[in-house]
Amino acid sequence: MSFALDSTALDLLFRDAHTVHAFTDEPVTDEQVQAVYDLIKIAPTAFNQSPLRLTVVRSPEARQRLVQHMAEGNQAKTAAAPLAVILSADAEFHEELPRLFPAFPAAKDTFFGERSVREQSAVLNAAMQAAYFIIGVRALGLAAGPMNGIDHAGIQKEFLGEDHFPLMVVNIGKPAADGHFPRSPRLDYADVSTTH
Repeated sequence: MSFALDSTALDLLFRDAHTVHAFTDEPVTDEQVQAVYDLIKIAPTAFNQSPLRLTVVRSPEARQRLVQHMAEGNQAKTAAAPLAVILSADAEFHEELPRLFPAFPAAKDTFFGERSVREQSAVLNAAMQAAYFIIGVRALGLAAGPMNGIDHAGIQKEFLGEDHFPLMVVNIGKPAADGHFPRSPRLDYADVSTTH
């Protein structure tokens, strides 16, 4: 099967990509993080909503505050990574819909007037954007170490507030030579597909 992207791009984004646990000391700049966001913000979501929020944890003091909310096995990784970013879902994303979805400005109240509906939609669409973010990091030539082994409530209280729900923490940087584990097995197409 022939893809629109060449083999080098497919390897970078998917086939050779791994979750990275150890990085070099090379710093990750604010400009690099913005470049990733500017690339992935145009990827599709429902109603063009953009609930993903990035909390860039750069200062040593903020990093230490974050590390205390990581699962024990993730603490050293996060402490040593060049950069850590908290990806969260904004439950008040609908306030931007009149600007982001001008084809139907009333979508803000028509579909997302109830908080429970907004929260469900925010988490789903921000999770899609988080996946785009990880691929965007790879497209920039960096590596990502996404982790869900976190104290969600603790990170929300420490960094985010009641309207933002943490999805994951992503460590970002250039991968160390031994920065990832061998690839684990994956399910085959026949294991996951049904045709009607």
